[in-house]
Amino acid sequence: MQPPKKIKKTENNTLETIWPDGEVYEVSMEKLRDECPCVHCKGETVIFSSYIPIKSPFKAPGFYEIEKIEPVGNYAINITWKDKHNTGLYSWELLKEISEKK
Repeated sequence: MQPPKKIKKTENNTLETIWPDGEVYEVSMEKLRDECPCVHCKGETVIFSSYIPIKSPFKAPGFYEIEKIEPVGNYAINITWKDKHNTGLYSWELLKEISEKK
């Protein structure tokens, strides 16, 4: 999958992606953070052992605010949130999957 032509934060607290075919997708910051694919947020299973994270009702200041977005190779982005969480890599496929077409 080709990378988006443009990724930007919008005024209404969403992340907008414009894809090479001209399609525009948008996802709320809340959904983007809640769908963080890292082990700490989603857990993992290795052979016969599983790690399931405990979801805290407490949300640190900046939990749903993006500090910066960096490309990872030609296949994903890494988002650093204002609460300093930065371990999830959002592949182009995942980003498109959790977003809604405008």
